[in-house]
Amino acid sequence: MISVRIVIMKDKKTICLLNDSFPPIIDGVANTVLNYAGSIERNHGHSLVVTPQVPGSDDSAYSFPVVRYPSIDTRKLVGYVTGYPFSPEAAHEVEAQKVSLLHVHCPATSCLLARQLAESHGLPLVLTWHTKYDIDIANAVKSKALQEGALQALLRSVNACDEIWTVSKGAGENLRSIGYEGEYIVMPNGVDLPREKVSADFVSKVTEGYDLPDGVPCFLFIGRLMWYKGLRIILDALKTLDDTGSDFRMVFVGGGGDEREVRDYTAKLGLGSKVFFTGAVSDRDKLRAWYTRADLFLFPSTFDTNGLVVREAAASDTASVIVAGSCASEGVTDGRNGFLIEESAESLAAKLRELCERPELMKEVGKGAGDELYISWEDAVAHAYERYLVVIDNYRSGVYGRHDPIKGSWMQSQGELMQILGDIDAARKAFRKEAIGVQEEIESSLWSMRNKAIVDAITTHYETRETLRSFGQDIKEHILETSEDLWEKLDRYL
Repeated sequence: MISVRIVIMKDKKTICLLNDSFPPIIDGVANTVLNYAGSIERNHGHSLVVTPQVPGSDDSAYSFPVVRYPSIDTRKLVGYVTGYPFSPEAAHEVEAQKVSLLHVHCPATSCLLARQLAESHGLPLVLTWHTKYDIDIANAVKSKALQEGALQALLRSVNACDEIWTVSKGAGENLRSIGYEGEYIVMPNGVDLPREKVSADFVSKVTEGYDLPDGVPCFLFIGRLMWYKGLRIILDALKTLDDTGSDFRMVFVGGGGDEREVRDYTAKLGLGSKVFFTGAVSDRDKLRAWYTRADLFLFPSTFDTNGLVVREAAASDTASVIVAGSCASEGVTDGRNGFLIEESAESLAAKLRELCERPELMKEVGKGAGDELYISWEDAVAHAYERYLVVIDNYRSGVYGRHDPIKGSWMQSQGELMQILGDIDAARKAFRKEAIGVQEEIESSLWSMRNKAIVDAITTHYETRETLRSFGQDIKEHILETSEDLWEKLDRYL
């Protein structure tokens, strides 16, 4: 069944989308912003993306303008650049494009810029809470005091926005857990895969070389190979199946993160002949081939706030096995459009053992997943755009009140902090010439993390000179463990 949406636009609005990441840096939120911008431009009004500069980026192919503001290239440290969120160029472009609403997708650096633009240009500001930032920060920052300070800084930015959206009810409850007391609207993300399977010939081509016999259940996981996504539950459950004589195949599509440990644990369990790793796959059609080939998608994660991969699997009429009560389980009815388990290997093993004996049920529930869980980006953004119009009217009517201004002293200390980060990076490069291996030691002692949460925490927490000095002392202790000479180079800045 094909539905056609007809929208008559008398006054096309320009929506400004802000985020800390955007291609060529790819993550789930960057993909969200890309799809929002494209769909708005195609179907509703106009879009403008504001994001930090990334060396080598080329935005010429996009159908919408992209404004890049100054940043420090910290990709080697944390995988992301660190943007300086007070940009006159961005402010001028927002005015030139006649923006009607600001939609920020990150509560850290991008939100600081969005708040400044909202205040200076008199614009409504929407924020989408995408992930469990408290867990990201806890993984990156070991100090409880710094964790609390970072979360409070994020909370101040959230409270300064006019309307809060979350990608799921679970994401909203996570936001409440850090102290947010206001209202929020669940605005689910869409899927950029069409609702159809790929051809059998293409499936055979993509899966060639893997031992995937017909008639043997094939399970699938797609995503970064991180333990917190429930991968140990999957492997332990498969070990139970293997020990009891059940035949199956399991394919992990993805890489990075804990990949080496996951592979080693698989070998330790003796599952090498039934469990395969493809590495990272970026080609969307190849991913569709894996979704099409799988009988079940396994996603026992309680960390993810949205679980888009569950909807991606549904695009190919593939059902998922999900933890009951998780964000990914929202909208899932056990045995109708998905399968629910407890968060344990025993529960997953029991469910898989049952379904291995009932292949017809897996197909039936997979069809239910496609009919009931799949949502395209076009539909998701259409829903969001309708809400944009309500937010604009509410703002003009004075429903939200005045924005919470960013203090001038904060801006000054923020600028000092960015200068410090830049000088640290410059000093690292200079010192690299003087001693072999010092760069790796500094990265290990000072930047011991795998994501951008620490940078977000730093750039949003230190609102006063006094706190900045405290931060300097914390850095000093780390650096002195590595090199007193390096500290002498940085001392005048800290």
